Amino acid sequence: MEKISFKPGTLIYPLPAVLVTCGEYGIDHNIITIAWTGTVNSKPPRCYISIQPVRHSYDLVRKYGDFVINLTTEKLAKATDWCGVRSGRDYNKFEEMQLTPRPAQEVQAPLIDESPMNIECRVFDIIHLGSHDMFLADVVAVNADKRFYDHQTGKFDLAGANPISYIHGRYFETGQRIGKFGYSVEKKSKSNRKHIKNKR
Repeated sequence: MEKISFKPGTLIYPLPAVLVTCGEYGIDHNIITIAWTGTVNSKPPRCYISIQPVRHSYDLVRKYGDFVINLTTEKLAKATDWCGVRSGRDYNKFEEMQLTPRPAQEVQAPLIDESPMNIECRVFDIIHLGSHDMFLADVVAVNADKRFYDHQTGKFDLAGANPISYIHGRYFETGQRIGKFGYSVEKKSKSNRKHIKNKR
């Protein structure tokens, strides 16, 4: 396979395109679109967001020490883009995008009611990296839209909410499922059993 060489850059895609809420509910809350986000630990559950210090939301996250990661959907795509190119210094993003703020369970930042899942986070460390600072946080509460929750299995069908992702400046819908975690082992073990059975 022939390769071409690129200069070093941030080319790990796709990424989640999320709406991060910060500040204090009902007072000076704001929304910022973030693609530099992800999970860093499972027990305890921990995640991160990276923000440039020049952004309005940067000071709010530092001041209050918490934020909410609101997962996005196709219906929230326009708001996701708009909140990434407009500053909270100049606009009330909730009003402009007709989004509904709701009080969180454990943090001061609001939830976005229209988001299918809201992940409440409390900052425990800030790492200065260069262009961005990384806010490492404990997940302290999760709020999920009951329409996508299966009470029989206890699972949340996030795919049913049609989440979007970000790839090098563009937004995409989630594609067709091609497997599940561990499916390669299951296929191999079934194939092995069939092979052994045929040899008997």
